[in-house]
Amino acid sequence: MKRHNAPDTPHLLMTSGISRRHFLKGTLAGSLAVASGMSLGGCHHARQQAPVFVGKIDGYDKEIASVILAGMLELGISRQEIKGKKILLKPNMVEPCKGKIHVTTHPLVVRGAIEAFLRLGAAEVMVAEGPGFCRDTHMVLEETGLGEILHEDRIPFTDLNYDPVYAVQNSGRLSRISTLVFPATLRRADWIVSMPKLKTHWVGVSLSLKNMFGVMPGCYYGWPKNLLHREGPEKMILDINETLKPHFAIVDGITGMEGDGPLTGTPRHAGVIVMGRNLVAVDATCTRIMAIQPGQVPYLALASEKLGPINEAGIIQRGETIVSVRQAFVQHILYTRDPAKI
Repeated sequence: MKRHNAPDTPHLLMTSGISRRHFLKGTLAGSLAVASGMSLGGCHHARQQAPVFVGKIDGYDKEIASVILAGMLELGISRQEIKGKKILLKPNMVEPCKGKIHVTTHPLVVRGAIEAFLRLGAAEVMVAEGPGFCRDTHMVLEETGLGEILHEDRIPFTDLNYDPVYAVQNSGRLSRISTLVFPATLRRADWIVSMPKLKTHWVGVSLSLKNMFGVMPGCYYGWPKNLLHREGPEKMILDINETLKPHFAIVDGITGMEGDGPLTGTPRHAGVIVMGRNLVAVDATCTRIMAIQPGQVPYLALASEKLGPINEAGIIQRGETIVSVRQAFVQHILYTRDPAKI
Protein backbone atom coordinates (compact mmCIF):
# COMPACT_ATOMS: atom_id res chain seq x y z
CA MET A 1 0.00 0.00 0.00
CA LYS A 2 1.34 3.45 -0.85
CA ARG A 3 2.19 5.58 2.15
CA HIS A 4 0.66 9.03 2.46
CA ASN A 5 3.57 11.45 1.86
CA ALA A 6 5.62 9.31 4.20
CA PRO A 7 9.40 9.10 4.62
CA ASP A 8 11.07 6.11 3.03
CA THR A 9 11.78 4.31 6.31
CA PRO A 10 8.97 4.71 8.83
CA HIS A 11 9.29 1.10 10.01
CA LEU A 12 12.64 0.38 11.64
CA LEU A 13 14.06 -2.98 12.64
CA MET A 14 16.91 -2.40 15.05
CA THR A 15 19.59 -5.10 14.74
CA SER A 16 22.79 -5.58 16.69
CA GLY A 17 24.94 -8.67 17.22
CA ILE A 18 23.58 -11.16 19.75
CA SER A 19 20.05 -10.22 20.54
CA ARG A 20 18.88 -9.60 24.13
CA ARG A 21 15.53 -10.88 22.87
CA HIS A 22 17.10 -14.24 21.93
CA PHE A 23 18.87 -14.35 25.29
CA LEU A 24 15.71 -13.51 27.23
CA LYS A 25 13.59 -16.10 25.47
CA GLY A 26 16.28 -18.75 25.69
CA THR A 27 17.45 -18.32 29.27
CA LEU A 28 14.70 -16.63 31.26
CA ALA A 29 11.53 -18.28 30.05
CA GLY A 30 12.24 -21.49 31.91
CA SER A 31 12.40 -19.69 35.24
CA LEU A 32 8.76 -18.67 34.79
CA ALA A 33 7.41 -22.20 34.42
CA VAL A 34 6.49 -22.37 38.09
CA ALA A 35 5.55 -18.69 38.41
CA SER A 36 3.04 -18.94 35.58
CA GLY A 37 0.92 -21.15 37.79
CA MET A 38 0.61 -18.41 40.44
CA SER A 39 -2.20 -16.51 38.73
CA LEU A 40 -4.86 -15.19 41.07
CA GLY A 41 -7.46 -15.01 38.32
CA GLY A 42 -7.75 -11.22 38.47
CA CYS A 43 -9.94 -11.00 35.36
CA HIS A 44 -12.64 -13.31 36.70
CA HIS A 45 -14.19 -11.04 39.34
CA ALA A 46 -17.67 -9.58 39.27
CA ARG A 47 -18.49 -7.66 36.12
CA GLN A 48 -18.40 -4.23 37.75
CA GLN A 49 -15.01 -4.76 39.39
CA ALA A 50 -11.60 -4.38 37.80
CA PRO A 51 -8.29 -5.36 39.45
CA VAL A 52 -5.40 -2.87 39.34
CA PHE A 53 -1.86 -3.54 40.52
CA VAL A 54 0.37 -0.89 42.12
CA GLY A 55 4.04 -1.82 42.43
CA LYS A 56 6.50 0.25 44.43
CA ILE A 57 9.92 0.81 42.85
CA ASP A 58 12.49 3.41 43.85
CA GLY A 59 14.28 4.10 40.58
CA TYR A 60 14.95 3.21 36.97
CA ASP A 61 18.06 1.27 38.00
CA LYS A 62 15.95 -1.34 39.81
CA GLU A 63 14.59 -4.64 38.44
CA ILE A 64 11.64 -3.19 36.53
CA ALA A 65 10.87 -6.36 34.57
CA SER A 66 10.34 -8.29 37.78
CA VAL A 67 7.91 -5.71 39.14
CA ILE A 68 5.93 -5.73 35.89
CA LEU A 69 5.92 -9.51 35.76
CA ALA A 70 4.78 -9.77 39.38
CA GLY A 71 1.94 -7.36 38.63
CA MET A 72 0.85 -9.30 35.56
CA LEU A 73 0.74 -12.54 37.50
CA GLU A 74 -1.21 -10.86 40.32
CA LEU A 75 -3.70 -9.72 37.70
CA GLY A 76 -4.23 -13.25 36.46
CA ILE A 77 -2.14 -12.98 33.30
CA SER A 78 -0.47 -16.35 32.89
CA ARG A 79 2.12 -17.72 30.51
CA GLN A 80 -0.65 -19.67 28.78
CA GLU A 81 -2.46 -16.41 27.93
CA ILE A 82 0.60 -14.64 26.48
CA LYS A 83 2.42 -17.52 24.81
CA GLY A 84 2.61 -17.05 21.04
CA LYS A 85 0.99 -13.59 21.10
CA LYS A 86 2.21 -10.49 19.25
CA ILE A 87 2.45 -7.62 21.72
CA LEU A 88 2.47 -3.94 20.71
CA LEU A 89 3.79 -1.51 23.32
CA LYS A 90 2.70 2.11 22.89
CA PRO A 91 4.83 4.42 25.09
CA ASN A 92 4.34 8.17 25.48
CA MET A 93 7.08 9.74 23.34
CA VAL A 94 5.42 13.09 22.77
CA GLU A 95 8.51 15.04 21.67
CA PRO A 96 12.34 15.10 21.85
CA CYS A 97 13.35 15.71 25.46
CA LYS A 98 16.97 14.78 26.09
CA GLY A 99 17.62 14.45 29.81
CA LYS A 100 13.99 15.15 30.83
CA ILE A 101 12.86 11.83 32.26
CA HIS A 102 9.52 13.25 33.44
CA VAL A 103 8.26 14.05 29.92
CA THR A 104 8.21 10.65 28.21
CA THR A 105 7.90 7.00 29.19
CA HIS A 106 11.35 5.96 30.38
CA PRO A 107 13.09 3.58 27.95
CA LEU A 108 14.03 1.25 30.82
CA VAL A 109 10.33 0.82 31.66
CA VAL A 110 9.74 -0.08 28.01
CA ARG A 111 12.62 -2.56 28.26
CA GLY A 112 11.12 -3.98 31.45
CA ALA A 113 7.79 -4.57 29.68
CA ILE A 114 9.57 -6.19 26.72
CA GLU A 115 11.39 -8.56 29.05
CA ALA A 116 8.24 -9.39 31.02
CA PHE A 117 6.22 -10.29 27.92
CA LEU A 118 9.07 -12.34 26.47
CA ARG A 119 9.46 -14.24 29.75
CA LEU A 120 5.77 -15.12 29.48
CA GLY A 121 6.33 -16.55 26.00
CA ALA A 122 5.25 -13.74 23.65
CA ALA A 123 6.09 -14.58 20.04
CA GLU A 124 6.93 -10.97 19.22
CA VAL A 125 7.11 -7.65 21.03
CA MET A 126 7.06 -4.48 18.97
CA VAL A 127 7.05 -0.81 19.94
CA ALA A 128 5.07 1.86 18.11
CA GLU A 129 4.31 5.55 18.59
CA GLY A 130 3.14 8.59 16.64
CA PRO A 131 4.58 11.66 18.39
CA GLY A 132 2.15 14.53 18.57
CA PHE A 133 4.44 17.52 18.22
CA CYS A 134 7.58 16.39 16.40
CA ARG A 135 7.42 15.03 12.85
CA ASP A 136 10.94 13.59 13.10
CA THR A 137 10.36 10.41 15.08
CA HIS A 138 13.99 9.36 14.61
CA MET A 139 15.00 12.42 16.62
CA VAL A 140 12.49 11.51 19.34
CA LEU A 141 13.93 7.99 19.54
CA GLU A 142 17.49 9.30 19.77
CA GLU A 143 16.92 12.03 22.35
CA THR A 144 14.71 9.98 24.66
CA GLY A 145 17.12 7.04 24.60
CA LEU A 146 14.46 4.61 23.39
CA GLY A 147 16.20 4.07 20.05
CA GLU A 148 19.32 2.74 21.76
CA ILE A 149 17.29 0.31 23.87
CA LEU A 150 15.41 -1.03 20.85
CA HIS A 151 18.65 -1.33 18.89
CA GLU A 152 20.29 -3.35 21.66
CA ASP A 153 17.25 -5.60 22.12
CA ARG A 154 16.50 -5.96 18.40
CA ILE A 155 12.91 -4.84 18.84
CA PRO A 156 11.04 -3.45 15.80
CA PHE A 157 9.69 0.09 15.94
CA THR A 158 6.90 1.57 13.80
CA ASP A 159 6.29 5.27 13.32
CA LEU A 160 2.49 5.36 13.53
CA ASN A 161 2.35 8.84 12.03
CA TYR A 162 3.33 7.45 8.62
CA ASP A 163 2.07 3.86 8.71
CA PRO A 164 -0.47 2.67 6.11
CA VAL A 165 -3.97 3.16 7.48
CA TYR A 166 -7.38 1.51 7.72
CA ALA A 167 -10.75 3.01 8.62
CA VAL A 168 -13.39 1.73 11.03
CA GLN A 169 -16.66 3.02 12.40
CA ASN A 170 -16.34 5.18 15.50
CA SER A 171 -17.83 3.02 18.27
CA GLY A 172 -17.82 5.79 20.88
CA ARG A 173 -19.77 8.43 18.92
CA LEU A 174 -19.19 11.19 21.45
CA SER A 175 -17.57 13.30 18.74
CA ARG A 176 -19.05 14.13 15.34
CA ILE A 177 -16.51 11.92 13.56
CA SER A 178 -18.25 8.82 12.23
CA THR A 179 -15.11 6.99 11.01
CA LEU A 180 -11.72 6.72 12.67
CA VAL A 181 -8.49 6.04 10.80
CA PHE A 182 -5.87 3.85 12.50
CA PRO A 183 -2.36 2.69 11.52
CA ALA A 184 -2.34 -0.77 9.94
CA THR A 185 0.35 -1.99 12.34
CA LEU A 186 -2.25 -2.09 15.11
CA ARG A 187 -3.98 -4.93 13.26
CA ARG A 188 -0.85 -7.08 13.58
CA ALA A 189 -1.01 -7.05 17.36
CA ASP A 190 -2.87 -9.52 19.56
CA TRP A 191 -2.38 -7.18 22.52
CA ILE A 192 -2.13 -3.39 22.46
CA VAL A 193 -0.49 -2.10 25.64
CA SER A 194 -0.68 1.58 26.62
CA MET A 195 2.49 2.69 28.43
CA PRO A 196 2.03 6.31 29.53
CA LYS A 197 3.88 8.57 31.93
CA LEU A 198 2.14 9.61 35.18
CA LYS A 199 1.23 13.25 34.45
CA THR A 200 -1.13 16.07 35.25
CA HIS A 201 -2.54 17.82 32.18
CA TRP A 202 -4.85 20.62 31.15
CA VAL A 203 -7.58 17.99 30.61
CA GLY A 204 -6.91 16.79 34.17
CA VAL A 205 -4.50 13.89 33.84
CA SER A 206 -2.58 12.25 31.02
CA LEU A 207 -2.49 8.51 31.60
CA SER A 208 -3.30 5.30 29.73
CA LEU A 209 -6.49 6.51 28.01
CA LYS A 210 -4.99 9.82 26.91
CA ASN A 211 -1.83 8.04 25.74
CA MET A 212 -3.82 6.31 22.99
CA PHE A 213 -4.18 9.69 21.25
CA GLY A 214 -0.67 8.96 20.00
CA VAL A 215 -1.74 6.04 17.82
CA MET A 216 -3.66 8.37 15.54
CA PRO A 217 -1.62 8.99 12.36
CA GLY A 218 -0.27 12.50 11.98
CA CYS A 219 -0.16 12.13 8.19
CA TYR A 220 -3.97 11.96 8.33
CA TYR A 221 -4.93 14.04 11.38
CA GLY A 222 -2.11 16.60 11.40
CA TRP A 223 0.23 17.80 14.16
CA PRO A 224 -0.48 17.74 17.01
CA LYS A 225 -3.47 15.68 15.79
CA ASN A 226 -5.24 18.97 15.06
CA LEU A 227 -8.37 17.50 13.49
CA LEU A 228 -9.03 15.49 16.64
CA HIS A 229 -8.36 18.38 19.01
CA ARG A 230 -10.95 20.45 17.16
CA GLU A 231 -13.57 17.85 18.04
CA GLY A 232 -12.60 18.10 21.70
CA PRO A 233 -9.81 15.98 23.18
CA GLU A 234 -12.01 14.61 25.97
CA LYS A 235 -14.53 13.23 23.50
CA MET A 236 -11.82 11.87 21.23
CA ILE A 237 -10.01 10.13 24.11
CA LEU A 238 -13.13 8.07 24.76
CA ASP A 239 -13.99 7.53 21.08
CA ILE A 240 -10.47 6.24 20.34
CA ASN A 241 -10.42 3.88 23.30
CA GLU A 242 -13.93 2.54 22.83
CA THR A 243 -13.20 1.83 19.17
CA LEU A 244 -9.67 0.43 19.53
CA LYS A 245 -10.16 -1.34 22.90
CA PRO A 246 -6.55 -1.56 24.19
CA HIS A 247 -5.84 -4.71 26.17
CA PHE A 248 -3.57 -3.55 28.97
CA ALA A 249 -1.87 -0.57 30.59
CA ILE A 250 1.50 -0.15 32.29
CA VAL A 251 2.00 3.34 33.74
CA ASP A 252 5.50 4.71 34.36
CA GLY A 253 5.07 6.52 37.66
CA ILE A 254 8.62 6.16 38.92
CA THR A 255 9.20 9.81 38.04
CA GLY A 256 6.04 11.59 36.95
CA MET A 257 5.13 15.15 35.99
CA GLU A 258 3.08 17.64 37.98
CA GLY A 259 1.77 21.07 37.08
CA ASP A 260 1.84 22.23 33.47
CA GLY A 261 1.68 18.88 31.69
CA PRO A 262 2.09 17.31 29.26
CA LEU A 263 5.33 19.08 28.31
CA THR A 264 6.46 21.84 30.66
CA GLY A 265 5.53 20.56 34.11
CA THR A 266 8.06 19.66 36.78
CA PRO A 267 9.39 16.23 37.81
CA ARG A 268 7.74 14.47 40.73
CA HIS A 269 9.14 11.20 42.07
CA ALA A 270 6.23 8.86 42.83
CA GLY A 271 8.08 5.53 42.83
CA VAL A 272 5.30 3.40 41.33
CA ILE A 273 4.35 1.30 38.33
CA VAL A 274 0.59 0.87 37.92
CA MET A 275 -1.01 -1.69 35.62
CA GLY A 276 -4.26 -3.39 34.74
CA ARG A 277 -6.51 -4.68 32.00
CA ASN A 278 -9.15 -1.96 32.35
CA LEU A 279 -7.63 1.40 31.39
CA VAL A 280 -10.31 3.44 33.14
CA ALA A 281 -9.68 1.65 36.44
CA VAL A 282 -5.92 2.05 35.99
CA ASP A 283 -6.27 5.79 35.35
CA ALA A 284 -8.63 6.26 38.28
CA THR A 285 -6.08 4.55 40.54
CA CYS A 286 -3.24 6.71 39.18
CA THR A 287 -5.35 9.81 39.68
CA ARG A 288 -5.93 8.89 43.33
CA ILE A 289 -2.19 8.29 43.76
CA MET A 290 -1.72 11.92 42.65
CA ALA A 291 -4.34 12.94 45.27
CA ILE A 292 -6.85 13.96 42.60
CA GLN A 293 -10.42 12.65 42.68
CA PRO A 294 -11.16 10.78 39.40
CA GLY A 295 -14.71 12.12 39.27
CA GLN A 296 -13.35 15.66 39.02
CA VAL A 297 -11.58 14.81 35.74
CA PRO A 298 -14.32 15.27 33.12
CA TYR A 299 -13.28 12.58 30.66
CA LEU A 300 -12.81 10.02 33.44
CA ALA A 301 -16.28 10.85 34.74
CA LEU A 302 -17.65 10.18 31.24
CA ALA A 303 -15.51 7.06 30.84
CA SER A 304 -17.02 5.59 34.00
CA GLU A 305 -20.39 5.52 32.26
CA LYS A 306 -19.05 3.66 29.22
CA LEU A 307 -15.69 1.94 29.63
CA GLY A 308 -14.96 1.02 33.22
CA PRO A 309 -15.15 1.90 36.92
CA ILE A 310 -13.61 4.93 38.62
CA ASN A 311 -15.25 4.44 42.02
CA GLU A 312 -13.15 2.61 44.61
CA ALA A 313 -15.83 -0.04 45.14
CA GLY A 314 -15.46 -1.07 41.49
CA ILE A 315 -11.67 -1.48 41.64
CA ILE A 316 -9.90 -4.39 43.31
CA GLN A 317 -6.58 -3.12 44.62
CA ARG A 318 -3.57 -5.40 44.31
CA GLY A 319 0.02 -4.77 45.39
CA GLU A 320 0.60 -1.55 47.33
CA THR A 321 -2.29 0.39 48.84
CA ILE A 322 -3.04 3.80 47.39
CA VAL A 323 -2.58 5.38 50.82
CA SER A 324 0.98 4.05 51.06
CA VAL A 325 2.06 5.73 47.79
CA ARG A 326 -0.24 8.75 47.54
CA GLN A 327 1.26 12.23 47.26
CA ALA A 328 -0.36 15.48 46.25
CA PHE A 329 0.69 16.45 42.74
CA VAL A 330 0.42 20.10 41.76
CA GLN A 331 -2.51 20.23 39.37
CA HIS A 332 -2.75 22.03 36.06
CA ILE A 333 -4.63 25.26 36.57
CA LEU A 334 -6.94 24.66 33.58
CA TYR A 335 -8.09 21.16 34.43
CA THR A 336 -11.31 21.75 36.41
CA ARG A 337 -14.16 21.72 33.94
CA ASP A 338 -17.81 20.79 34.00
CA PRO A 339 -18.38 17.35 32.38
CA ALA A 340 -21.79 18.55 31.19
CA LYS A 341 -20.11 21.13 28.98
CA ILE A 342 -17.86 18.68 27.16
